[in-house]
Order: sequence, then C-alpha cells, then structure tokens
Amino acid sequence: MKGFLIAMQFLTRLPTPRIAFTSAEFASAIRWFPAIGLILGSIVTLGIRAGGLIDPWVGALSGLLLWVAVTGGLHLDGLADIADARGAAHGNRERMMAALADPHVGSFGVIAIAMLLLGKLVLIHALSQQSGTTGPPWMALACIPFIARIGPLIWTCWLPPLHEGLASRFRGAVRPLDLLAWAGAALMASFLFPALLAALLLIPLWGWWVRRHIGGISGDGHGAGIELIETGLLIALLVGTRLP
Repeated sequence: MKGFLIAMQFLTRLPTPRIAFTSAEFASAIRWFPAIGLILGSIVTLGIRAGGLIDPWVGALSGLLLWVAVTGGLHLDGLADIADARGAAHGNRERMMAALADPHVGSFGVIAIAMLLLGKLVLIHALSQQSGTTGPPWMALACIPFIARIGPLIWTCWLPPLHEGLASRFRGAVRPLDLLAWAGAALMASFLFPALLAALLLIPLWGWWVRRHIGGISGDGHGAGIELIETGLLIALLVGTRLP
C-alpha cells in the first residue's frame, strides 16, 4: 500500500497522505504505475460523460482538462523535452543531450504538446459520439491510461538508462511477477476491446525508437512514451469502433 501511495503522489496531483520514503521504496513504486493509470482513466471517463450532458465537445474538453490536471502535465513535460532534443540535435549527440538537460521548453516542445492535446481532444470527441450496440466504449477509454503505464515497467527492464537520474532508480525494481500480473490484466481488457491489443506494437515500437534515437530510457522517455501510447490507443480504439 505504501508503494501505491508513493506512485499516486508522484504521478498525480490527487490529495494523498504525505509519507516519508526511502530511495528503494520510491523505485519500487513503479510497480503501481498501471493501477494509477486505471484511476486516472476512470476520472477522465467520468469527466467526459458528465461534460457530455451539456455538449459532446464540452465532454471532450472536460475529459482532456482532467487528463492534464490530474497528472499535472508531468508526462507532457517529457514529451516536450524529447521533441526539443530531437529537433535541436541535427545529428549532434552533445547538442541533443544539452537540450534534454535544459529545463526550458522550446518551439519543438510547444508544437508537440499542442498537436498532442489537439489530437486527444478530437479523438475523445469522436469516441464519445460512437453509438454502437453498447454505446461509446467508456470502459475501453478508462483502460487506456492503465495500459499505457505498463510501458515504463517494460522499458525499465529492456532499455539501458540514459543517465543517472529518475529512470535509472527504477532499474531492478520491476519483478517478473509485476510484468506478468499487469500484462494479464491488460490482456483481459483487450479480450473485451481487441483494439487495445495495439499496445503490443506501440510499447515496443517506442522502446525501439528511444534506443535508436536517444540511446536509453530516462524520465522524459517514460513520460513521452506514455503520452504517445495513450494517443495511439485512442486512434486504435476509434478505428476499431468503425470496423464492421
């Protein structure tokens, strides 16, 4: 339970009891990342439904605002840093690493955040308008942040740390049982919503891209990956609902 609270404090702005923890306890909190994603997904989905009582676009905007507010924009910051680093690199690794270390957001980062938020807004609206036999895929929407946060567990085990920082503290904290348990839960969700199986491609694809173009995983890599996989799963879910 302590690991769950640490993960909640780190990944969200939701009120939680303040507790002291060691570096090892913080690292082990990564095991709870998917559970935090499920809570986030439930909040976002409720926001979409509540706002949708006024207007579908209000519902989509409400859900998106909650998505950003609950996480505090934590993962968007990682996306911006990765975009700035790659945009500034021009084949020069030292320049890329300097851009990653720069706390300021550049033009590439601003564009990446704007495009991703706009994409999520449009996709949420389109999904909320689905009217199949069971209505919009609310349960699947709630599962998207959950499945996306399985990614950091996999990348931590698979990829070398880019530097001594946040991501390197997680290395060694993920147990095989954690991967099996969360992967099993994700497969159960995918049994109900097959479009979510797109994560089987998206998660390793991001890991491959990070390994090839960045050189290793970092906190920014985790954050950017979560945001991009959430968006990719929204696309997959929308396409899945349109298929006969």
